Amino acid sequence: MFNAGAHPDLLVGMGVADDAAVYRINATTAVVATLDFFAPVVDDPYTYGAIAAANAMSDVYAMGGEVVLALNIAAFPESLPAAVQTEILRGGAEKVREAGGVIAGGHTVWDNEPKYGLSVLGLVHPKRLFSKAGLRPGDVLYLTKPIGTGTIVSGVRQGKARPEWLVGATNWMLRLNRHAMHLARAAGVRAATDVTGFGLLGHLWEMASHSGVAVEIEAGAVPLLEGARECASMGSHTGGETRNREWAGEHVTFAAAVDAHLAALLFDPQTSGGLIIAVGPRKAAALGAAFVRDGAPAWRIGRVRVGEAAIRVV
Repeated sequence: MFNAGAHPDLLVGMGVADDAAVYRINATTAVVATLDFFAPVVDDPYTYGAIAAANAMSDVYAMGGEVVLALNIAAFPESLPAAVQTEILRGGAEKVREAGGVIAGGHTVWDNEPKYGLSVLGLVHPKRLFSKAGLRPGDVLYLTKPIGTGTIVSGVRQGKARPEWLVGATNWMLRLNRHAMHLARAAGVRAATDVTGFGLLGHLWEMASHSGVAVEIEAGAVPLLEGARECASMGSHTGGETRNREWAGEHVTFAAAVDAHLAALLFDPQTSGGLIIAVGPRKAAALGAAFVRDGAPAWRIGRVRVGEAAIRVV
């Protein structure tokens, strides 16, 4: 399931395209390490910092781990006011604090375009790791956040999106995947990933190809952010969507009833997206009930089938 690579304690490394590296310390503790940073997706510096931090920490949750320590990674223009830089860093620090972790420094360089993110360390039990390669036929697939952040951000930049659509998307991007991970871990889940730059279908293709199974997605069950379909219908697309189609599109089959705008959103790159959680059929109802009990969002979007690695959208 996991590729040890060149070292027996490197449980997940370069050999597996998983969400983070995992290094075993002892029989009960492994370190989860990841890094992510990007340019602003919103104008407010504090919110940008918080979104970037939530996005970076999501990889730890996608592996079943808890965040403990983070370091800032920043590139700022020399002309960027110090107060703006401070707000970006404050947003990141407070989001890490919300996750139960701490920022202990970092590194900044000058660059013409602002960029910010985190190097994150988490802890996980070596036998409770989530993996992209853990899908099994019969597994039920849940998604914990609606999709459409890429097309909405693009729509705002093009002057096509309503301001309230970005507000809604921002609230979802700020939401941590921590509690969703807790519920998945309690249910004994072994397969998960988070939805980010490769879009929903790109990340599902990663899971299907690494697991050697077929995946069936119900298009109408996939949750969409308010305004996402409208932005797609107005022609708000991203370069990331095009690249995701070029990479994973040949492995995806769409039923005739799936319209082009919805298909575009299924390839839409996400920022700080939700978790895809795969759970065995006997535990699926209990996991769904746990999400309802805790008022945590989760949508049942599909199932894993026997067959060659591929995705069918019905």
